[in-house]
Amino acid sequence: MGKTPDQLQGTLGLLILKTLALGPNHGFGIALHIQNASSGLLRVEEGSLYPALHRLEKEKLVSAEWRLTENSRRARYYRLTPLGRKWLANAERSWTSMTKGIAKVLRFA
Repeated sequence: MGKTPDQLQGTLGLLILKTLALGPNHGFGIALHIQNASSGLLRVEEGSLYPALHRLEKEKLVSAEWRLTENSRRARYYRLTPLGRKWLANAERSWTSMTKGIAKVLRFA
């Protein structure tokens, strides 16, 4: 079996990177997008989101800069880096493959 990112640990990172593939966003916007895109099934708490964003920034998968929001409040905006795009593509393939395998087992178990 090929080397894959740790699926449980990497899931939040995957969701964040997928959200940032749509364009730069601040932490609250990222959390809101994940919640809305999942029809409310997934909620990302600040205590999980910001450490994950800092880890992704340290790994050079995202970059960040201070900007003003639509409400003229200062916020840190995160952007996907080229390395982040590459990681995201690999993680999506891995996730898709794993979920197909799980679905097959659940069907026949």
